[in-house]
Amino acid sequence: MIDRTLGHFKITAHLGEGGMGTVYRAQDTRLGREVAIKLLPEAFAQDPDRLARFEREAQVVAGLNHPNICALYDVGNTLSEDGSTLHYLVMELVEGIDLTEQIANGPTPVKEASLIVKQIAAALEAAHENNIIHRDLKPANIKLTADGIVKVLDFGLAKAWDSP
Repeated sequence: MIDRTLGHFKITAHLGEGGMGTVYRAQDTRLGREVAIKLLPEAFAQDPDRLARFEREAQVVAGLNHPNICALYDVGNTLSEDGSTLHYLVMELVEGIDLTEQIANGPTPVKEASLIVKQIAAALEAAHENNIIHRDLKPANIKLTADGIVKVLDFGLAKAWDSP
């Protein structure tokens, strides 16, 4: 996928794999910014349940606007070289390490850990206020930026509920 273009997004690097897709770094050629693109695997696109879950993630994240939640910029699809449809989400590129790496580095000082936990709680509170449950909160889905900002990622298993 490197050097491939999806819409006006040019893929520049592979970032990782997750349960619901592959994530790439890309250049938004229209706005001149770096973004992350989550590409739904072709096999999943053939499964109506998984495709619905992918589309639900887009709707869920689009409804959340919080400094500790990864922002969604776009959602789209395009034809692949073999004629199949590629589905993708375009998100804020969050530079830094995930909480798994932070934990592997050894004990985190209490003051720093407290700041991390407060930001995670703020993100979850914002989601809950919008009737969204993350359902996949784990260290790999929490990014820590160099300037101390925490971002909760990957709402692929999120569920909306009707408030009483």
